[in-house]
Amino acid sequence: MSTFNIKQGDIKHDWCLVDATGKTLGRLATQIAFRLRGKHKPEYSPFMDVGDYVVVINVEKIKITGNNKPKDKFYYRHSGYTGHLKSVSYEKLLGTFPDRILRHAVRGMMPKGPLGRKMLSKLKIYAGTEHPHLAQQPQILEVAPARTIEKTQR
Repeated sequence: MSTFNIKQGDIKHDWCLVDATGKTLGRLATQIAFRLRGKHKPEYSPFMDVGDYVVVINVEKIKITGNNKPKDKFYYRHSGYTGHLKSVSYEKLLGTFPDRILRHAVRGMMPKGPLGRKMLSKLKIYAGTEHPHLAQQPQILEVAPARTIEKTQR
């Protein structure tokens, strides 16, 4: 039996719609990265873009665990010049550019290089409930909620 390799013309990209209301950032990012890479498909190839398009709405209502994390979590970027390290807190970034938080989390889970950038371009993030991709008829994707850990009493 020979190994099956999918051809570029045979790849079918579906559209998924994810509502981020009340979802945990890390769990949501892993599910989205899984879909973007195409690991849920039987014809998955690590060297080809076989993933789906993912539309995320209500990203301003995403949550993170931890009481102090909105103030203590920082996102850094550097221009390359000495002393030009910029930082912004999660709380401030959520207020100004909420889509960058999820995009940053998903980008870290994607392959580095041209293939990863191509896969990441299929991620469409919107702060509100409105999005311009209704013509593609995206299917609603349910993301598993965070498990609640109950302490057992002795």
